[in-house]
Amino acid sequence: MRAKRLAALAFVVLVIAALAVLPLFVKKDNIINLASLALLYVALASSWNILGGYAGQTNLGHAAFFGLGTLLTRFLWLGGWPLWAALLVGAVVPVILALIIGAPAFRLKGAYFAIGTLALAQVLNVTVANRWPMITSLPARYLATYRLMPRYYLFLAVAVLTVGVAYFLVKSRLGLGLMAVREEEDAAESLGVSGLRHKLLAFGVSAFLAGLAGGAFAFYHVGYYPQFPFSPAWTFDAVMATYIGGTGTIVGPIIGAVFYVIVKELLALKVVEAHLIIFGILFILVVLFLPGGLLEVWSKIRSALGGRAKSRKAALPAG
Repeated sequence: MRAKRLAALAFVVLVIAALAVLPLFVKKDNIINLASLALLYVALASSWNILGGYAGQTNLGHAAFFGLGTLLTRFLWLGGWPLWAALLVGAVVPVILALIIGAPAFRLKGAYFAIGTLALAQVLNVTVANRWPMITSLPARYLATYRLMPRYYLFLAVAVLTVGVAYFLVKSRLGLGLMAVREEEDAAESLGVSGLRHKLLAFGVSAFLAGLAGGAFAFYHVGYYPQFPFSPAWTFDAVMATYIGGTGTIVGPIIGAVFYVIVKELLALKVVEAHLIIFGILFILVVLFLPGGLLEVWSKIRSALGGRAKSRKAALPAG
């Protein structure tokens, strides 16, 4: 067991190191942009998975926290704040919003919580669109010093932080409490596990990481409409990537996000908007037949290969 953990840690360090040196060897901006987008989706999917996968609460308003982080970071940074301070504010304010709406929202059961969070995101989307209808572009002094590499490394740092926080959270006692609430909240309550407290914690952590990803998005883009990060597409992309990879796991959202971004880019080049239909059908098929996502497929393949190997070994003559 210890050897497996050391091997897994070595693999993780190797992957992070490879991603860290990628811009030093790959000089094509389109590849770095694609890698940046994949890292952004890893952060979004992993942050959604904390509440949706481990706490079992379907949050359809993830774009609200992503967009709020983007909006605050962008205006504070362009207003003269240091980037780190703007990023911090853009991550903390979504937590405050999550805690304010979380207490009453978690009293809603089933689909009502999902509908409530979706309504929150839509309200913010419409409000921002009415308040700031014009594209926000970087001023000339920022355009003169714009470099893609710092943006890529910020996305990498946010993705690593998000996955790391998710890992340590679910491996802790709090993580066990989250999963107990997900499986049977009433039974967990009878054992002294506060469902509301654990769900609020997951909601706050998820919102913080989504806001941080939004801040990285604000630093990355030269110009965009302020309401764009509040679009429901950001929520559904995160949900789809998580389900494709496998909910309630650490590796699932990572695999799903990378798969989703690469296939989406390939389909967008060939079939334009039809990729939305294709992914919609794929999402339905995964939910109905492979609720464990790509990780479940891999697990079945390994089991089948392992079974064949054992059968062949048993069929060999003794001696």
